Amino acid sequence: MYRILKKIYAFAGSRRSLLTRSIFLSFVGAVFSALQFLALMIVLDALLAGDRDMRTLWLSLAIMLVSIAGKAATSYISTNQQTETGYCMVAEKRIHIGDRLRYIPLGYFSENSLGNITAVVTTTLGDVENSAARCLVMIFGGFLNTLALALAVLGADWRLGLISLAGILVYLAATELSQRHTARTGPARQQAQATLVEAVLEYLHGISVVKAFGLEKDNDQAVRKAIEDSSAKALKLEYTMVPWSCIQQLVVRLFSVLIAAASLLLYFQGTLTLSRCLLMLIASFMIYRELESAGNMSSLLQMLNASMDKASEIDKTPVMDIDGADLTPENGSIQFSQVDFSYGEQKILDQINLFIPEKTTTAIVGPSGSGKTTLCNLIPRFWDVDSGSIKVGGRDVRDYKLDSLMKHISMVFQNVYLFQDTVENNIRFGKPDASREEVIAAAKAACCHDFILSLPDGYDTVIGEGGGTLSGGEKQRISIARAMLKDAPIIILDEATASVDPENEAELQSAIEALIHNKTIIMIAHRLKTVRGADQILVLDHGHIVQKGTHLELSEQPGLYSNFLNARKEAIGWKLA
Repeated sequence: MYRILKKIYAFAGSRRSLLTRSIFLSFVGAVFSALQFLALMIVLDALLAGDRDMRTLWLSLAIMLVSIAGKAATSYISTNQQTETGYCMVAEKRIHIGDRLRYIPLGYFSENSLGNITAVVTTTLGDVENSAARCLVMIFGGFLNTLALALAVLGADWRLGLISLAGILVYLAATELSQRHTARTGPARQQAQATLVEAVLEYLHGISVVKAFGLEKDNDQAVRKAIEDSSAKALKLEYTMVPWSCIQQLVVRLFSVLIAAASLLLYFQGTLTLSRCLLMLIASFMIYRELESAGNMSSLLQMLNASMDKASEIDKTPVMDIDGADLTPENGSIQFSQVDFSYGEQKILDQINLFIPEKTTTAIVGPSGSGKTTLCNLIPRFWDVDSGSIKVGGRDVRDYKLDSLMKHISMVFQNVYLFQDTVENNIRFGKPDASREEVIAAAKAACCHDFILSLPDGYDTVIGEGGGTLSGGEKQRISIARAMLKDAPIIILDEATASVDPENEAELQSAIEALIHNKTIIMIAHRLKTVRGADQILVLDHGHIVQKGTHLELSEQPGLYSNFLNARKEAIGWKLA
């Protein structure tokens, strides 16, 4: 139990001081609670001695008022501090996870599904947010409160005090045994929750396919199974705790009875005064009250332990940006030297050598799965190469801090993702400090100013999640405006026009031409008119560059490129009878 409490304290990060103050205030509150015994002792001594002096009454009332007021004040401040600690330490952890994800290889996101990551930052950290700080303070506070009362009993009678302290030790031993017994159920419950979130997200993302095939009633089996499994694991955790909760309560009741019985026995033996006997009888009902509440909170510890371990797993993933420096490339050239790259055991790129001069356009073509997108993704260091090197502006990409490298590279993807925010903020994503005028200028250059003005609130229109309220061409042009605003010297276009309808293609092509002016361009494309004007064309096949040259040079050579041209000509020549 102590190990988990220590882990919660470490998890608090910069909020540990608040947590420390909250625990200290719990101790102060315990001292104030112990004053109630002093007040009761004064009253009982006076009553049994026949003392009717009002000063005794006022003294006991004053002590009682100080006890109540002090306990209330310390509880109020302590509760506020532990609440602030809970929310703030989890907020910091979520920000930390978000920051770290920026520097983790993209392979991590392939191995860890969106649902798993979502579960960590929502339900997993939600458990910690709601319970961790409160659990730590209540357990420590309950123990300190009970210890203070036990010491007060010890001051009144050492024999009864020893029984009280023994009760605390036995209770803590029972709690520790319960934690060890339930240690295996916490992680299982946590994993079931992550699986549930994953199943729900997958179902929601694929709902259009489900509806298209009329499988609404049949396709929710995975979600149902995940819900049932999550419920079963949560119940198992609770059921595992029930016997131990009963044992803890039995210990409390047993030692309360022992204190009461020992008090009466000592009184009848004549070794304990009547006033002390009555005081101890009252104490037997009060002394373990806070400890029992703390014990009830201890049932959450294994769940919190599993949640914190899950949230901390990301820290074990190596980042890619540890030793880089904040550098500016000397130019916009790109060079691959003997580059190898694999996804696990599957080799994707093999001994790639190429040079892309500054302010030139390089087109990359090849069959699906040949490694085109992977080659482009290695330039901004989405992954690290297995061997060889990639240089941007004459420097190895690993010499740059990732933020520094990405300042000089803009990417326009085939599948554009827009955030659920205003149009203006989605464009400004390329340059967070840009003015409204700069945003509008970029939008005009990207041929999207007019359709933005037709939206309900213009540039202040909130786009649906993923840009779902816009057409494919509109989303693509906003992404180009975003890249224009960034104004990076290197532009990577990953099939940016592949899924655009003919009506939008002309405007999109104009936007791309404005974007790539006077830049170093690397483009993946399948359309002939997109690649024929490139300064060089690279033909990839099975991870190798099998052809390299201009459109004219490659069109006169036998090989994949000429086959590509012939296939395009044949497709254009097709007619409906």
